[in-house]
Amino acid sequence: MNSKLMTVALTAVALFLVSNPAFAQDAAGAGKLGGIGMSAGLSVGLAAIGCGLAQGRATAAALEGIARNPQAADKIQTPMLIGLVFIETLVLFTFGFGFLAIS
Repeated sequence: MNSKLMTVALTAVALFLVSNPAFAQDAAGAGKLGGIGMSAGLSVGLAAIGCGLAQGRATAAALEGIARNPQAADKIQTPMLIGLVFIETLVLFTFGFGFLAIS
């Protein structure tokens, strides 16, 4: 077996062993939130995935622009940082709305 496959297999086994206590729930709290809790968690997860992809593309485009024209680094860096803040705000708002939906 190669080392990459062994690492993935050991990580999967460790995650399966650790996740059992998370699913051990008494019957009194089961189904209390229903679909609202699942939709809040799913929306935060999807927003985080979208945010990561968007930030990666924005940063790559900015670095490519700086690599093509190093003198424009100051003019590219500030708008890139402002754009990254707006992208990150999406996840923070989704996180907040998820908590509001649950409570």
